Amino acid sequence: MVPSNHAYDYDLLVIGSGPAGQRAAIQAAKLQKRVVLVEKKSVLGGVSVNTGTIPSKTLREAVLDLSGYRSKEFYGLSYSVKQRITMQDLLQRVDTVIRHEIDVTRAQLLRNRVEVVSATASFVDPHTIRLEYVEGGGQRLLTADKVIVAVGTEATRDPHIPFDGHRVLTSDDILVLNELPRTLTVIGAGVIGCEYASMFAALGVRVTLVDKRPRLLPFVDCEIIDTLAYHLRENRVTLRLGENVHGIELLEDESGERVRIVLDSGKQIVTEKALYSIGRTGNTNRIHPEASGLNVDDRGRITVDDDYRTNVPNIYAVGDVIGFPSLSSTSMEQGRLAACHAFGIQASSVPDLFPYGIYTIPEISMVGKNEEELTQAGIPYEVGKARYREIARGQIVGDTTGLLKLLFHFETRQLLGVHIIGEGASELIHIGQAVLAYGGKVDYFVNTVFNYPTLAECYKTAAFDGVNRIGGGSDPIAPSKPTD
Repeated sequence: MVPSNHAYDYDLLVIGSGPAGQRAAIQAAKLQKRVVLVEKKSVLGGVSVNTGTIPSKTLREAVLDLSGYRSKEFYGLSYSVKQRITMQDLLQRVDTVIRHEIDVTRAQLLRNRVEVVSATASFVDPHTIRLEYVEGGGQRLLTADKVIVAVGTEATRDPHIPFDGHRVLTSDDILVLNELPRTLTVIGAGVIGCEYASMFAALGVRVTLVDKRPRLLPFVDCEIIDTLAYHLRENRVTLRLGENVHGIELLEDESGERVRIVLDSGKQIVTEKALYSIGRTGNTNRIHPEASGLNVDDRGRITVDDDYRTNVPNIYAVGDVIGFPSLSSTSMEQGRLAACHAFGIQASSVPDLFPYGIYTIPEISMVGKNEEELTQAGIPYEVGKARYREIARGQIVGDTTGLLKLLFHFETRQLLGVHIIGEGASELIHIGQAVLAYGGKVDYFVNTVFNYPTLAECYKTAAFDGVNRIGGGSDPIAPSKPTD
């Protein structure tokens, strides 16, 4: 273990308390390093806990419960647990979860003896950080041997858009809505845009989804996206794809306060609320990166190498501020790996096997390669599919349109990718992730036994479907001991 460098106040200073910053700080503390974590807000957790991942996923769960979405297959489209659902109904659950997560985060940091400071941090030089304490508590200079920047991102705000936090919103404003709108237009069909569009549609809001790209989420398997688009349309979402927004205007007349959105094609959309979700920008302007020599692009993002080290040798960057994939799960792992590398500890991960979870309604999850990637690479593959309606558990939970796809090598039968849309997708994906990580074949699913009835049975059904496509007959797994 590398000894502490007492020429500095701390061995590691972490800027930002989101998932990436937390994991970086705790990992360094477990290496017996002197660690300080600086958070500009009075609460811990960053965007993930306070306005992003945790609130939006909790909101989604509240929507599913109160709208009776999962039970409509049994009781009809008009069924709901509560009539006239309000934003207060939804946010009551959100507030409880946020408070709990903040408390857990603080307890974990304190238990690992990470010093936590509420202040705004900015660079003076690569090893010196100026702290401006919250609520006028003065300033202080700290020095650190290593620095990890985990400042996250904020919703991108086009200066030509009339944001007012009431009618024209960013995703950060959703949690302060007073009431559910009757109509909502979501501009930008990225992950956040699709998630919120599907949530509000499940509540009966008339949603229009606008994006300049010709298809939703281009990095997701095409068949999975086609299924998502079908579900959105079934929930009365209007998709305006391949459309650019020309302008947004606030209206106020005898019909009330509304928003007019004009598209380049000449189409006009009049809506009660507009959610502008065109990407996110790194929160790097406040930390004065130029003082340390850090390179930052025009979206506030920091470029890093495979070890998450920036162009300044003692400074690392992790989490959303370094760009794609911008997931809480991957950010946590980046924080851990960066802290290990900073102090010379061998650590590795498998980025190619990071799972992706997209919490639309229905949810999507995937790991490994998709069909388009395999086709472009010239890899011979076959597909095995299982639909939830074929599985007893799918009937029990009321999801009869879910889909699980296995992609495997045509000749070696090695598993290459797993793609799921439907109830529990983000949990189910980890079975496929484990088999992929160990180079397993599709035959594993043929020869194993799953609990019954479960959605996990989809793996076995999909495996049989795929094996049958290449001529039937599984490749039996060899027994662990010789038999007579």
